[in-house]
Amino acid sequence: MYEAKKFTLPSLEGISDESVKQHIGLYEGYVKNFNAISKQIAELAMEDWEKNMHPVAELIRRRSFEFDGMRLHEHYFEQFEGGAKELAAGGALGKALQKTYKPKDVVEVMTKIGNMRGPGWAILYYDKKGDELLSGFSGEQHQGHFVTLPILLALDVWEHAFLLDYGATGKGKYIDAFFKNLNWSVIEKRFDEAQK
Repeated sequence: MYEAKKFTLPSLEGISDESVKQHIGLYEGYVKNFNAISKQIAELAMEDWEKNMHPVAELIRRRSFEFDGMRLHEHYFEQFEGGAKELAAGGALGKALQKTYKPKDVVEVMTKIGNMRGPGWAILYYDKKGDELLSGFSGEQHQGHFVTLPILLALDVWEHAFLLDYGATGKGKYIDAFFKNLNWSVIEKRFDEAQK
């Protein structure tokens, strides 16, 4: 059984406290649903695997959606803890980002990915084997990932992240606010850990 994490978040510029509160409630729902589905799978499988094969299969599919929603939101909220901090340009991540995205910058690239039509997640990964940063988009949070790669940055662009503050067409303004509040030292730490 998983427990929802508690986050120590400052007030965010351009993302209201009420929006954060509701968003954390959604995250807590992912944790609750993952636990409930896991319990139900175990009960149905123990009762009669053959008889319950089809409902168990559907629950297993759904469970990955709940799990990824839980984990991505943990990455998301952790990025705001400690308040906004700029990227250390001369640090290891700064150099890797320069190598990968020059002449553009990662914020510009991730903003364009986040602004693509449709809900989902814009995600920055690190591939140790290829020694490269990869940016991607996961429309259904349990699909479209670079399998096995650690997540460095997770930008939630589902409507629930911006609807309250910016309305249905305000995704771009929300993404700007996201990057204003980002604690890059969290991303740098993830990069350091991914290189080990």
